[in-house]
Amino acid sequence: MNKPLFMRIVDRLYNEVRFFQQRLDALGRLGLSTLQKCTAAIRVLAYGTTADTVDEYLRLGSIDCMHWEWKNCPTAWTGQYSRGSGKPTIVLEAVASYDLWIWHAFFGPPSTLNDINVLDRSPIFDDIINGQAPQVTYSVNGREYHLTYYLTDGIYPKWATFIQSISIPQGPKAVLFSQHQEVVRKDVERAFGVLQARFSIFKNPAFFWDKVKIGKIMRACIILHNMIVEDERDGYTQYDVLEFQQGEDNGSSHVDLTYSTDIPTNIANMMGVRTRISDRQMHQQLKADLVEHLWRKFWT
Repeated sequence: MNKPLFMRIVDRLYNEVRFFQQRLDALGRLGLSTLQKCTAAIRVLAYGTTADTVDEYLRLGSIDCMHWEWKNCPTAWTGQYSRGSGKPTIVLEAVASYDLWIWHAFFGPPSTLNDINVLDRSPIFDDIINGQAPQVTYSVNGREYHLTYYLTDGIYPKWATFIQSISIPQGPKAVLFSQHQEVVRKDVERAFGVLQARFSIFKNPAFFWDKVKIGKIMRACIILHNMIVEDERDGYTQYDVLEFQQGEDNGSSHVDLTYSTDIPTNIANMMGVRTRISDRQMHQQLKADLVEHLWRKFWT
C-alpha cells in the first residue's frame, strides 16, 4: 500500500469513525493517535497476528476490538468451492476482472454447499432482477445482447449469464475459444491469490470468531484490496487501454448508467427477468457467437 493511500485511509477514519479518533483518557492524557490505531489494525490484517503482538512495536496498551485470532476455519477460494482438507470452511463467492478488481463478493455459506447451492443463495443477480442494474448493450458476431455474462467453470448451469469453457473441444474454433476462456477465467483465482498474499489473516485458521465477525474481516480486506488496485491501476501493463476505447467508439458495446433495466413492478415481471437470466437457448446462441467472434478476430 502506498503512503498517500494509507494517509487517505487515516484521514477518513479520523473524520468518520469515533474509535480511531485520538481522545483523552481518564487522567486527562492523550490516548493513542489515529495513525497508531490504523497502523495496528492494518498490520493485524496483513500479518494475520493477534493485536497484542503489535503492542511493543507501536507502544500500544490494548485494543480490545482488534483481538482477532483465526483458528481452524480456512476460507475457501476459487469462486465458489472449499478446499478438500476435511476441515470446516466458509465459502467466498467473487467476481473479479483482469485488473484484480473484485466487483462482487458473497461470503458466508458453509463449505458443504456446492457452486449451485451457493448460487441459489447469492445476491449476484438481485440488481438485474430488481431493475436496478445499468442497461447494457453489446454486439457479438453481428447479434445484439442486453445481459452481461460471467466466465465460469463447467459446474455452473447453462444460463444466458454464464459462459463455460468447452470441455472436449472439437475443431480449431472450439479449441481457440476454450484456450481464451480458460485463460481469462484465471483472473478470479489470481485475484484470490493476491488477496491472500496481501492479507495473511486469511491463511490462518479461525476458531474463536463467529461467522458475522469473520465476514466483517473479509469485507474489510476486500475493500482495502480494491482501494489498492484502484490506486495502483495506472501502473498496470497487462492490457492496452486503447483496445477498450476503440470498442466503445465503434458502437459494439454500450453501458447506459443513467437508465435502469426494465423495472419489475410485480412478481410476474420479476419472474420474467429470472427466465431471461436462465435462458438456455440464449446461452447456446451467445456461446456460438463468441466462438465465431474469437475466430474471426484472430484469424481473419
